Amino acid sequence: MSLLNVEIKARTTKQETIREILKSNKADFRGVDHQVDTYFKVASGRLKLRKGNIENHLIYYERENTRGPKKSTVMLYKNNPDSNLKEMLVKSLGVLAVVDKYREIYFIDNVTFHLDNVVGLGSFVEIEAIDKDGTIGNEKLLDQCNYYLNLLLILKEDLIETSYSDLLLH
Repeated sequence: MSLLNVEIKARTTKQETIREILKSNKADFRGVDHQVDTYFKVASGRLKLRKGNIENHLIYYERENTRGPKKSTVMLYKNNPDSNLKEMLVKSLGVLAVVDKYREIYFIDNVTFHLDNVVGLGSFVEIEAIDKDGTIGNEKLLDQCNYYLNLLLILKEDLIETSYSDLLLH
């Protein structure tokens, strides 16, 4: 499956406030997922294998490292966590980084919200406005992302440019 999304990632010390705002806006809480993302060495983009109790995917994405809302092109492959896919990828590509996090997952329509606690990095919030079938478009996704950025009281100086793997490597 391939999709388009516009996303932000920010450091936060206000997860409880964000959680309350999401609840007051009737966000659908999907649960807490302990996720281990193994990033592999690739020539372009990013490739990671996510193992969790809720989400298990091989994920390839291309995204510029910029502050604020950024467009990503994402390809997902649903993976059986008991498969030998990780072993094959480790042997053929090599491991770049491993990100271990606990993620609270919320949805409002096509927008997903993550409250992440990342081992070795701290607390974060992510907003992803997702277009699964090409009917929403980049402009509306950007508008949605900016709307929730303001609603959740996320400060511009807290926005980060890179992925968790990049933060761990630097």
